[in-house]
Amino acid sequence: MLGHQQTVSRVAEVSGVGLHTGVAVRLRLAPAPAGRGIVFRRLDLDGFEIEARARHVARVSYATSLMKKGVLISTTEHLLSALMACGVDNVYVELDNLEVPILDGSALPFVQLIRAAGIRPQRARRLYVRVVKPVEIVDGQKRIAVYPSDRLRIRYRIAFAHPAIGEQECDFVAETGRYEAEIAPARTFGFYEEVEKLRQGGLVRGGSLANVVVLNHDGVMNAEGLRFPNEFCRHKVLDLIGDLVMLGYPLIGHVVAERAGHALHYALVSRLLRDRSAWSRVTAPAAAAGVSAPAADESPPARAAAAP
Repeated sequence: MLGHQQTVSRVAEVSGVGLHTGVAVRLRLAPAPAGRGIVFRRLDLDGFEIEARARHVARVSYATSLMKKGVLISTTEHLLSALMACGVDNVYVELDNLEVPILDGSALPFVQLIRAAGIRPQRARRLYVRVVKPVEIVDGQKRIAVYPSDRLRIRYRIAFAHPAIGEQECDFVAETGRYEAEIAPARTFGFYEEVEKLRQGGLVRGGSLANVVVLNHDGVMNAEGLRFPNEFCRHKVLDLIGDLVMLGYPLIGHVVAERAGHALHYALVSRLLRDRSAWSRVTAPAAAAGVSAPAADESPPARAAAAP
């Protein structure tokens, strides 16, 4: 069934707190029919549904949040990253509060949750957005671009004036197993000197050394240290993979990002969706495994090109 859509096999759940709100939340993954996509359900609001699509993106400063008719789902990117990397096309994500739990600050607990739920192939073919011409966005020193490729490739560079970070680079090619081992464990990070200001602004109320890599003037405050020498850059790749879900289909292209973040990730998604000449829709069983070029090609659907 290679190249077919997939959903989870059974219900699996996890509980935790929201990074920014600090609220307790229970999250449950449940099977969804082919073609449904990733759909969040607020169980505390009679199962109100919000699709993980670009038209619902509401906030992209310190996290990627979705909003529909005034109903919010916050901090979606780590879960979405894991779902995309594990090849889950259709799933109901059920929550009893407004923020996805942060767990340990990485995507690894979500990968483990998906493994616990199992993955089941469906009859419908998986569709992809294949980039056919370069698209670039520049904002001062920040830049993000995507180029034609035969699979998802990401090259990310960051630069922070902090001795524990400095300049870092991470290259990722979508291959079976590599995400779980090399990208998923990378945790979100922040600076101790900014904590009070962020909390006054209603953010990081659930943050702690258990779910954030925190840096002070001397270095990393977490007793266990870093999971990778370039964990900060790997986490940026993790976030980007999650934000690309908003395209509505998995991406086949080579993304290059420099000093970017959620806002620039979403700017790239928006630019692609507006420019129908930059991509085509394909069925690509081989590309899903990062092996070779797509098998078939079609023009992009109007619904995806406008606002998915």
